[in-house]
Amino acid sequence: MATIFTRIIDGHIPGTFIWKDDQCVVFMSINPMAHGHALVVPREEVDHWVDASPELTEHLFAVTRIIGVAQREAFGCDRVGVIIAGYEVPHTHIHVIPTSDMSQLSFANAAASIDRELLDSAAEKIRVALRSAGHKHVV
Repeated sequence: MATIFTRIIDGHIPGTFIWKDDQCVVFMSINPMAHGHALVVPREEVDHWVDASPELTEHLFAVTRIIGVAQREAFGCDRVGVIIAGYEVPHTHIHVIPTSDMSQLSFANAAASIDRELLDSAAEKIRVALRSAGHKHVV
C-alpha cells in the first residue's frame, strides 16, 4: 500500500509543492513547527533513510541545502534546522525548518493545522528565492 507521501506525490492527496525533480519532491508541511517548514521526500518509498542508496541520499541532502538557503533568503531566519525522524510516516523525509531559536525544533510545537493562505504565502516566498537563485526544479 502506498504511503501518504506517495499519494501526495502522485496527486491523489493535495500538496503544496515547491520543488519537483526525477528523484524527489519538496512540499510544505501541513503541521509546521515554524512558518515555512518544508519536507524533502524521495519519490522512491524508502522507510528508513539509511536504507536509501548513497546516490539518493546525496541528492536528498543537496536539495535540502538548496531549500534551506532559499528559506533563509525568504524568511530572514537565524538558522535552518533539519530533522530526520521517520516515525510519523514510513517514507523517508527530511524536515527543513526556518528557525529563530532552538525551541522551534520540536514536534511538540507542530501546529495541528495551518491556514491555507499562510501555507501558500510561505511556499511562494520560497519559490521566489529558488527562482532568483536559478533553480529550474521550482514548481
